[in-house]
Amino acid sequence: MSELNEEEVQRLELLRDNLENYDLTEEDLAVLESEELEEDFEARPGQPVLAIVGRPNVGKSSLVNRIVGKRVAVVQDTPGVTRDRVAYEASWNGRDFTLLDTGGWEVDVAGIDASVARQAETAIEYSDAVLLVVDATVGITHTDEQIVRLLRGADKPIILAANKVDSAMQESDATELWALGLGEPHVVSALHGRGTGDLLDEVMKVLPLESAVAEAAPQGGPRRIALVGRPNVGKSSLLNQLAGMERVVVDPLAGTTRDPVDETIWLDGEPWTFVDTAGIRRRVHQTSGADYYASLRTQAALEKAELGLVLLDASEPLSEQDIRVIQQVVDAGRALVIVCNKWDMVDEERQAELNKELDRELVQLQWVERVNLSAKTGWHTNRLTRAMNEALDSWGTRISTGKLNSFLGELSAAHPHPVRSGKQPRVLFATQPRSNPPRFVLFASGFIEAGYRRFIENQLREKFGFKGSPIEISVRVREKRTRKR
Repeated sequence: MSELNEEEVQRLELLRDNLENYDLTEEDLAVLESEELEEDFEARPGQPVLAIVGRPNVGKSSLVNRIVGKRVAVVQDTPGVTRDRVAYEASWNGRDFTLLDTGGWEVDVAGIDASVARQAETAIEYSDAVLLVVDATVGITHTDEQIVRLLRGADKPIILAANKVDSAMQESDATELWALGLGEPHVVSALHGRGTGDLLDEVMKVLPLESAVAEAAPQGGPRRIALVGRPNVGKSSLLNQLAGMERVVVDPLAGTTRDPVDETIWLDGEPWTFVDTAGIRRRVHQTSGADYYASLRTQAALEKAELGLVLLDASEPLSEQDIRVIQQVVDAGRALVIVCNKWDMVDEERQAELNKELDRELVQLQWVERVNLSAKTGWHTNRLTRAMNEALDSWGTRISTGKLNSFLGELSAAHPHPVRSGKQPRVLFATQPRSNPPRFVLFASGFIEAGYRRFIENQLREKFGFKGSPIEISVRVREKRTRKR
């Protein structure tokens, strides 16, 4: 309370003592006494990386789900569902490692299929070992032979998995795979889990304890940023621009990205983990197939992130879908920055029109950070770091109980709550039990109307900032204790 003068300290103590005259629950007392702990960051070695490769539809993503132990990769009975290289955390017998799922590698393909193939080749380059998955029921194909040539040139340890061997009767199908020259084909059934334990035992024999390709990361991470928006607004283009390489597949085809893709990128001397997500087409219950699971993964990626970077296409009118995505970030309680992409491609008239649309549709979100840029050319992308840091600083802001109550006391005296039905509720005491996002609990003598809560929020923002962060305000109405005679 050192920032308070003697009079303010006495007022705070009086408010706290007065609150004890009201009926408080154990949860109330816990909120009043809560303190937030600071995270300690320490460097840890990079985890070894295992890349899973193979031609389309051999069951790579199913095997990923089996190894990770839950359905993390989108799986569908059509080839080409996975397009980017996607990293997942995995563990086997006490050893942690990173699993890289890739799209199907094919020979002599063009367009989006060529981009998918390049992502698989990059995954091999950035791995410590490779797990080649082959469909044992089909046997060796020309594409399988081409992949083996590619892997031999990469000079990485290779484990051969013969997938879709669902029973002992089918194990003879895998004997043909010895001809690939990669040693013993390890029979597995990704669908049923058969043989995956033995396969992972073999993987652990060739996977190093510390990665030769993955950088050490601070404990607790770099800050996690989710790139969200409707399809084709430029999320993948922005990630590639920031990374300085083709990290994810970019194609005019809407909905190219399906799995969330993580990439740690250094900007202005600090690391950030960006997560490229599938474009949100419509409400989750209105989607099906791969789009349905991609929507769920986008929501999960947002829940794990600290900030949502919402991309809008400046060349198109603000849509209901855009507003829904922005609200999804707010509802998740994440810091928020709105990126108006393709800004250099629109004239001044359209720029002014979009600003009016944003002001009109986001009238309750005037606190949101905005950055106008071009993901394709990199124009103004250097403004992102400042906006993200400011939003995250606001997201983590904590106001001392003394300063908060001093502010609210002056506010209530100057602008008291309106009288309703002959009663005038008042704020008895306030505290901020946590940040990320900032959450305030108001103890009141009666019901506080929504309009007055918004007034308090606006005044908090005017006084303390909170640029780029949502604020949660809850009210606990408590009755005064009746005196015993």
